[in-house]
Amino acid sequence: MQDPPPLPAQPSAVGGVSSLERLRVRLTVPVLAYGGILMAVMQTAVVPLLPDLPRLTGSTAAAVSWTVTATLLAGAVLTPVLGRAGDMYGKKRVLLLALSLMTAGSVLCALTSDIRVLIAARALQGAAAAVVPLSIGILRDVLPPERTVSAVALMSSTVGIGAALGLPLAALVVEYADWHTMFWVSAALGAAGLALARWAVDESAVRQPGRFDTLGALGLATLLICLLLAVSQGGEWGWTGVPVVSLFTGFVLVLALWWWQQLRAGRPLVDLRLAARPSVALPHLTALLVGFSFYANSLVTAQLVQAPTSTGYGLGLSIVGAGLCLLPSGVTMLFLSPVSARISMARGPRVTLALGAAVIAFGYAIRIADSRDLWVIVLGGTIVSAGTALAYSALPTLILGAVPAAQTGSASGVNVLMRTIGQAVCSAAVAAVLVHHTHLVGGLPLPGLRGYLLAFAMAGAVALAGCAMALSIPVGGEPANAGRWSGRRGRSADTLLEGAGES
Repeated sequence: MQDPPPLPAQPSAVGGVSSLERLRVRLTVPVLAYGGILMAVMQTAVVPLLPDLPRLTGSTAAAVSWTVTATLLAGAVLTPVLGRAGDMYGKKRVLLLALSLMTAGSVLCALTSDIRVLIAARALQGAAAAVVPLSIGILRDVLPPERTVSAVALMSSTVGIGAALGLPLAALVVEYADWHTMFWVSAALGAAGLALARWAVDESAVRQPGRFDTLGALGLATLLICLLLAVSQGGEWGWTGVPVVSLFTGFVLVLALWWWQQLRAGRPLVDLRLAARPSVALPHLTALLVGFSFYANSLVTAQLVQAPTSTGYGLGLSIVGAGLCLLPSGVTMLFLSPVSARISMARGPRVTLALGAAVIAFGYAIRIADSRDLWVIVLGGTIVSAGTALAYSALPTLILGAVPAAQTGSASGVNVLMRTIGQAVCSAAVAAVLVHHTHLVGGLPLPGLRGYLLAFAMAGAVALAGCAMALSIPVGGEPANAGRWSGRRGRSADTLLEGAGES
């Protein structure tokens, strides 16, 4: 009896590495990008609920506003803290922690109608803000240099993509289902992201061991809470009132003490000497200006198109319709991230950042020229988002080229924090402008068109300031090529696949 013929080679294993393992490695970037989009969706998901939450929770409008403020504060505090922890203890480990807190917060939101529990749960969701800087650090550590710029560009753009996609999706859920369903959907998406990240993402081998700066973390948390609470609540509490003035005073005092402590700490939470270098400080400041100018588009567009037609400029759209107006912006940011990477590789990220800020200003010029026709409103908003995609994609590339690999998470976290501060300041500034130009229309207090146009002009001027600041970034702070970035690389996709062939 003859031996049976040998079995053909299985297609699931090539060169000793299974097709499942190849798929896992190739999904690293999409999985991390999914986490970034999910983070932005979580931040905007509650917006369609705000008008109805007082009735649904038996609370006041002032209490309900804390469902947004709590997420903002928690995200601002945890972003640099978790970024530093990722540099010390492993970026994947801390990334999974951030995704777990976000998912737990979603489950808690879905289970309660108590406004106090809801605010606490929204604070847990704020931990997701650290996902983007941690993911950028992982990409730098595990990808080969030629793939890092494009991957980081996509990762940074997920903030805008998620914000543009989250509002209409959340509005659709709220419109046609119980409001708790939105949080159950968020929990399911978060659990999927957590499972995918655990499976597809490799832990970075780049670490900066040492003792965690607990005192520095507490000081940073205190000064950020003082600043952001004063900025976000100043319009309601009164800018010259005792609470707001006390918070600003506390911010200045705590900032001085924290700065002194950080300069003397052996392993500071934030390396201020490094952060003070022009190649690092100027991208951080530009991030603040870009965050300000970008956020005005989302804030003002939704209000303008939902204003009743009796105002003479409003379109009377529903929250779903307003959200759909932002969809082209999200799609544009998604497709422009690889374009941004190519510009950065060819001309340098400094040029890409300046170009992005200039495009934002151009988008607002269109909004000032015409904010009555829907197609012009969508066009202007989409151009603003296009500029944001270019700018947001270039910012982390500048930071990665200017800091050591062991401080990637911390430095990226500070850069994202500056965007958050810019958005908070923008929210307060836009609210102040619109309130100042509010008139009674049909018995309802509504902002006039002049207020919206002034908000656009303010955001455009800030974008031009960001353009000028971007051009002042030292050319030497840019990576002439991605290969200049120092630090050991972990196991990358190409390394693994090359190993498959060798074995």
